[in-house]
Amino acid sequence: MHARFRSREQAGRQVASMLLDVAKERPLVLALPRGGVPVAFEIARALVAPLDVWAVKKLGVPWRPEFGLGAIAEGGHVYVNQDLVERLGVPREAVRELITERHHELEREVWRLRGDRPRPSVRARTVIVVDDGVATGGTLRTVLEALRAAGATRLIVAVPVAAPESIDALRPLVDRVACPLLPHALQAVGHWYDDFSQVPDDEVVRLLERARAWQPSPGPGDEFREAGPAL
Repeated sequence: MHARFRSREQAGRQVASMLLDVAKERPLVLALPRGGVPVAFEIARALVAPLDVWAVKKLGVPWRPEFGLGAIAEGGHVYVNQDLVERLGVPREAVRELITERHHELEREVWRLRGDRPRPSVRARTVIVVDDGVATGGTLRTVLEALRAAGATRLIVAVPVAAPESIDALRPLVDRVACPLLPHALQAVGHWYDDFSQVPDDEVVRLLERARAWQPSPGPGDEFREAGPAL
């Protein structure tokens, strides 16, 4: 067990070693962009599983963007912490404007990363949801709720490092958690990596392209791609 990870790639290989038994379920691996993609690439490669992204944007307090009120994910799922909105006195109109703004940002990000390819179908699938770490878990919660609403039958959270209390809060939403490092004092996700440099869009696109080399062609009744727009 590593006390720290050298890189997202090394972390992904360690998480993958905890999930080898899931390969028989023919899972779909979905990464939260951008930092989750190098981690997910290693998991998908180990399981010879399809890889894609599921985009999500945090909804930050208008005057303090780093403080999250909720998130919006692909598929149109929105989560807003109403108790926090009321406690901070954020006007409802400001929340609606924020959701609209983030939705447009989400559309642009999906186009940059996936182009005109439709988002993957998760219906009746085992889905492994991957990020490079979990601090509060708000964005990951939004994605999990979106995937469950879209018909995923089995959800697995796979992250190298997370705050224990955040994982405990997410457990009722998932069927399994794979997380090798649960420090009681997380501080920040990047603290647990030697290399936590930003992952640019072109690297995400490159990894998704590489992963398509081992993705199986869908057979009758087993469509990987979902028809319709990306959002």
